[in-house]
Amino acid sequence: MNHYETVFILTPVLSEAQMKEAVEKFTKLLTDNGASIVNEELWGMRKLAYPIQKKSTGFYALVEFDAEPTMVKKLETEFRRDERVIRFLVFRNDKYAAEYAAKRRNLKAGKANETKEETVENKEA
Repeated sequence: MNHYETVFILTPVLSEAQMKEAVEKFTKLLTDNGASIVNEELWGMRKLAYPIQKKSTGFYALVEFDAEPTMVKKLETEFRRDERVIRFLVFRNDKYAAEYAAKRRNLKAGKANETKEETVENKEA
């Protein structure tokens, strides 16, 4: 199994629930076909570097997963079929990129835990 990352941009006219449903659709496709989801991040609405389909913003989502190489073709086909997706990129991480991604996740999780601990301490004081 290889470690992959995919970043895709959804059209900005979707509601928050529709955006989450679209992301769940793709993660379910991965898990149903034997892939394991390592990390999922919703980056929210962001400004695009250049207009795509006359849209200047979009919902960004990142999904890291471990899968067989044949799964990538299925995922890309589904991205192309779904009209909510305006851009996507799937790439395989080498061992260095996988290590960096793991460090980034751990660092982000550590910051989240520190913030929670500070909130609890502030409430107790």
